[in-house]
Amino acid sequence: MANLNKVMLIGRLTRKPELRTFPNGGKVAKFGFAVNNRARNKDSGQWEDVPVWLDCEVFNRGEFGKKADLANDRLDKGSQIFIEGHLRLDSWTAQDGQKRNKLVIVVDDFQFLDSRGDGARGASKAAFDDAPGPADDMPEFSKPGPADEDIPF
Repeated sequence: MANLNKVMLIGRLTRKPELRTFPNGGKVAKFGFAVNNRARNKDSGQWEDVPVWLDCEVFNRGEFGKKADLANDRLDKGSQIFIEGHLRLDSWTAQDGQKRNKLVIVVDDFQFLDSRGDGARGASKAAFDDAPGPADDMPEFSKPGPADEDIPF
């Protein structure tokens, strides 16, 4: 019998990542994540977004795996990302003796969907707009001019 445990989601962080370091030097960044499901409201008949709240963990793994550090440095509450990972069931006994379970998404990879100016901590879009770019270093004759805009392709 075949098994597949794969999750791919696009959503937003509900809280800033919390970085924890293990005694062996490994690291994990934990954050909340929200995605929307569409459902029809029984009373109004209108479609509505219904949020799904998830807990995610991303680890530093292997020689080149610094994803926990990257998440901690570059992600913030409200950042939109694409995550790819797998599900893990955490089970424990609470102090009142009740058995508890929680599904956690272990993030194997993620991609930033916000522009750096919108999602980066401590940076504003205006700071990037004023930065010199490659066009500033181009000689005057190689910059596109009004005649170039008339070319149909």
